[in-house]
Amino acid sequence: MAGSFAAFEALVARYERPTYSLAMRMVRHAEDAQEVVQETFLSVVEHLKQFRRQSTFHTWLVRIATNHALRVLRRRKRNRAVPLETDHDEAQPLPHPDFIAQWRDEPSSLAQQSEVRRILEDALSELDEKYRLVFVLRDVEGLSTEETAKALDIGISNVKVRLLRARLMLRERLTRQLGDPHTRLPAHGHEDVTSEPITDQTKEGKP
Repeated sequence: MAGSFAAFEALVARYERPTYSLAMRMVRHAEDAQEVVQETFLSVVEHLKQFRRQSTFHTWLVRIATNHALRVLRRRKRNRAVPLETDHDEAQPLPHPDFIAQWRDEPSSLAQQSEVRRILEDALSELDEKYRLVFVLRDVEGLSTEETAKALDIGISNVKVRLLRARLMLRERLTRQLGDPHTRLPAHGHEDVTSEPITDQTKEGKP
């Protein structure tokens, strides 16, 4: 029993902070995020024997935390019945960037600055919920498209479209904050940014 408790404490110590960060990005409220973390680790204890190593422990934990976060979000909406799934994502035109410019500094160095991380978090918080959830799971937590679709109970095509919209909107916000206005170009449509998430582009030095 003592060994099991020590193992659980080690598990919590390792994953509590990233789980809280995930919860905050999803539910945007500290008390609700704490609730998600508590319920997540209770579920981990109850179902640990069901973990079959068909995925990484991180992916399994993210799925559990996502389920609890979605319960919080649905509880908020129970009086107005707003579903996470819609049938109109693919029919809507993609947003076109209005501000196109080179970044003032190398993205690889910008990624290390706390101010830049704050700007990204602020921009993320302003996304519509359905776009924010997909971006958090797919680009921040690293789930696959299929895993993200399963976690949110939406179609794979919807994941792809919502992710593209989220990336375009976030890149627009970041460029307005970090772009050099002297290099600004006239808006002329958008590029295809489906191949690399913003987080990876930043690490690799691509605006």
